[in-house]
Amino acid sequence: MRARGLITAMLSSKLVAVLSLSVACGSVLYADSKSTLDGPKIVTSLHETYGKRAAKRGEAWLKLMASDTSSSDQEALEKVNRFFNMLHFIDDIDLWGENNYWATPVEFIGANGGDCEDYSIAKYFSLLEMGIADEKMRITMVKAVNLNQYHMVLAYYATPASIPVILDNLDGEIKPATKRNDLIPIFSFNGSQLWLNKDRGSSVSSGNSSRLTRWRDLRQRINTAKLKQPKLNLEF
Repeated sequence: MRARGLITAMLSSKLVAVLSLSVACGSVLYADSKSTLDGPKIVTSLHETYGKRAAKRGEAWLKLMASDTSSSDQEALEKVNRFFNMLHFIDDIDLWGENNYWATPVEFIGANGGDCEDYSIAKYFSLLEMGIADEKMRITMVKAVNLNQYHMVLAYYATPASIPVILDNLDGEIKPATKRNDLIPIFSFNGSQLWLNKDRGSSVSSGNSSRLTRWRDLRQRINTAKLKQPKLNLEF
């Protein structure tokens, strides 16, 4: 599918109301309207839905996000990238029984695996919880040249003018985008904005990220207590 067709397929037919920029969302995740993570409820939900090992991963995730708040952005990036890259890569059709399912972070941790979108989304939400500003991050759809297929990564911008560094499940080392010639950016988004890439070093704003149908659906699903069951058991 051409890039334009891919983008069109992911956009809703009209703009919708702007979604909240906060990671605070979800009766599964949060104890109250003050957006405090409800750790015990997350762990209980993981245990009941996916089992004991999933609950242990949930505990490790919560501990990671609650680590020393004096840590630098770079330290947070390294911790989160390393944690989620330990999970198994598997195609959506094999794991969830449907194509291009965007799992919530809790579902990704519970299933013990997912595809590139799940790694990028989980890293994004985790870093938000750790205090990284939304405007510093963009979930980015790219063309993976070596694989000749579309792929998703998380880009972090220290400043608006900075060359971003890339958090990727294909390459565990966080590198500047200028060192990732194997990736061609197509479009990117965060909690508020959508950008289309004209070339490697240039992007233009294209409205609100709520135009992305799957992104909007994911944000709505985070608001529910229901967790999807995978078709495969990756506990091995």
